[in-house]
Amino acid sequence: MPETHSRRGFLSLLLAGIGISAVPNKVFAGSVHPEPREGIDASLVLPDEKVAKFGKPVQEIFDHIREIPHVADGIGCYCGCHTREGYRSLLTCFYEGGRGFGCPICQGEAKLAYRRHKEGQDLDKIRRAIDARFG
Repeated sequence: MPETHSRRGFLSLLLAGIGISAVPNKVFAGSVHPEPREGIDASLVLPDEKVAKFGKPVQEIFDHIREIPHVADGIGCYCGCHTREGYRSLLTCFYEGGRGFGCPICQGEAKLAYRRHKEGQDLDKIRRAIDARFG
């Protein structure tokens, strides 16, 4: 009987043969999330006037990130942002040049982190929830 593989597993095997990893983000965010920087703030998160054109739901996500920069700075992003110059954490996905305005993974992590933070969860629990959902 032939062995079956998931689509992700098949792509990983296929791409590994040519030296490309299909899941580089899992290695990054699943193993080490960055530690939040002391005194980090949201001053570099894009302002409302730059994200308003993307609609109210996106604007709300940016508002949420502005409320929890100390949490977002301690979370790695699974979308591939970590390969971009200047990337440090989920927080930087919402800076100029980041993917936060249009990436469903950045936005999904931000929404999950915000909701869990509002529920009173600490950073370790939030990281585990993100790893479980996006990893």
